[in-house]
Amino acid sequence: MKLFIANRGEIARRIIRTAQKLNWITVAGYADPDANAPFVLEASEAIRIGPSALSESYLSAEAILNAAKATEATAIHPGYGFLSENADFAQQVKDAGLIWVGPRPALIAMMGSKIEARKIAETAGVPIIPGFSGSQQSDDLQTAANSIGYPVLIKASAGGGGKGIRVAHSQETFFKALDEARNEASRSFNNSDVIVERYIEQPKHIEVQIVGDTFGNIIDLGTRDCSVQRRYQKIVEEAPALNLSSDTELGLRETATQLARNIGYDNVGTVEFIVDAATGEYFFLEMNTRLQVEHPITEVVTGLDLVELQMLSATGKELAIRQDEIMFAGHAIEFRLNAEDPSDNFSPRTGVIDHLSVPKLVRWDSGIEVGSNISPFYDSMIAKLIISAPSRSEALTAAATALENLLVGPVANNASLLYWLLDQNEFREGSITSRFLDEIDVPIATIDSVSIGTAANALLRSIESNELGPWSSVKSFRVTNHKPAFDVLLSNSEGEIHEVKTNFSAATDRLSVDSTTKSVAVNQRGATHVFQLADRTEAWMHDSSIGRGNIGDLTAPFPAVIIETPVQAGDDVEPGDIVLVIEAMKMLHSLTATGHGTVSTLRVETGDAVQSKQILMTFSNTKPDSERRLNDS
Repeated sequence: MKLFIANRGEIARRIIRTAQKLNWITVAGYADPDANAPFVLEASEAIRIGPSALSESYLSAEAILNAAKATEATAIHPGYGFLSENADFAQQVKDAGLIWVGPRPALIAMMGSKIEARKIAETAGVPIIPGFSGSQQSDDLQTAANSIGYPVLIKASAGGGGKGIRVAHSQETFFKALDEARNEASRSFNNSDVIVERYIEQPKHIEVQIVGDTFGNIIDLGTRDCSVQRRYQKIVEEAPALNLSSDTELGLRETATQLARNIGYDNVGTVEFIVDAATGEYFFLEMNTRLQVEHPITEVVTGLDLVELQMLSATGKELAIRQDEIMFAGHAIEFRLNAEDPSDNFSPRTGVIDHLSVPKLVRWDSGIEVGSNISPFYDSMIAKLIISAPSRSEALTAAATALENLLVGPVANNASLLYWLLDQNEFREGSITSRFLDEIDVPIATIDSVSIGTAANALLRSIESNELGPWSSVKSFRVTNHKPAFDVLLSNSEGEIHEVKTNFSAATDRLSVDSTTKSVAVNQRGATHVFQLADRTEAWMHDSSIGRGNIGDLTAPFPAVIIETPVQAGDDVEPGDIVLVIEAMKMLHSLTATGHGTVSTLRVETGDAVQSKQILMTFSNTKPDSERRLNDS
């Protein structure tokens, strides 16, 4: 068999591992930014499918099918995301005479609409959240919301991933929330249909992994708890799910299996539920007709390879295991490590990974290695850190040790948030709900000056004693993802990474030095802080951009794509006005004016890809707020 992988990054590498085990030949289809990515190098063959734009590469059915044909592939695996739940694409694959590694296209279409899925679940006797999807007229939707009772959740009918979701807390705010949900749904899924339903105040997000084959066999592989979320995005998942009564767990698993059996499900899939922590009630949320990002924790506790089960079912093999033969052992936790800056409201970050040291005794599913570039074109996930142990308490201890010994940088990431979570009572007790992180102020990880000085002195002593090899001149180092900047140390001519033992007052004494980039990385409380060599000019530069009420040049905060240009040259702007909308890693960000002025030059157009610190817009007639107030009075 020759398998074309219509995906990228860590999931492509994951599929390649199983395909190699089964002696399948693999073909990696890649877009230009991924030309030298690890998944491309690990596949048996590789072929370019298009430029960076998703619509011309990973989301282009035509480009993928042409590449599969050119490489004489016999099957296509869609991974997750992208085209994995596109029923039309799945049908095109089958019409081309290729094997689709997934459920029948009709099943994807059936469960792909949350509106249709609700109807099917209700028919199957599955509890559903009280809601309304009978009309898309705004007045009808508001009438339904009034009847259900506020607050209500407005969510996109198509797609997922936390897109197109808003909460309306009152009748007065309903239409604003509806417009926002529809607009985001239309941009994300090209479908503005929504569902209005009861807003569960204390929700836990629980899912059941199911597997079917073409012979009518259905099994479930237990539960997962995905309640740790931020902005509707999962960041920590556990298997099995926590603090469920035996009746609730049995009900969830039986309900999921019954739903799968009713529709004749024939591959790997996931049935997701909302459990009301206050009442213990559970309700059908949706069914994902694909592999899930969090599938590794189910693999760990069952010992089964879900990708293998997918591939065998797709090729007409009968399930070799029955429900009473499935054994569950231990506890597994998956942490999603994302490229985002906690000190900047978790905005996505891009750049090259210079430091990477993965702790031992963990499963590390990642699409990156040292030298890999985190680009703005795709999602922000760097890796999945999977911890397992005989018990949850042991898994938590192991997780803390792993995060204390993880080094990844200088790209800012959320490891400090993951480490902080481990100390929260709600998380340790398993009582956390999916709203916890959106209702609490997460502290920003900092590195204390005492620790920095200790590390610096130890490294300088190593230089003086020549322990680290031949060193060039010692200069100032500056931390690259920390404010304020700290000046520290060194450079090396050998391009080696070293560990230096110090009395560093963090949870770990682990450091790494990379002389190729002339930088040093340290871990404190889970966060990797990277210090970069700065020349004298840079070390004394001050941020001369916006401040004191004036508008300076508007620059890109990170690599991104221009989505909207609300203002043009000649327009007057006030503080807080949205002047540009950009997209990075599938997230929209609004750039606002920070003072009064007139747009002098707009240097970009919709669709342009821009780099960090690139000037996007210039202003004239700028005035300090104080002067403006005097003139207005």
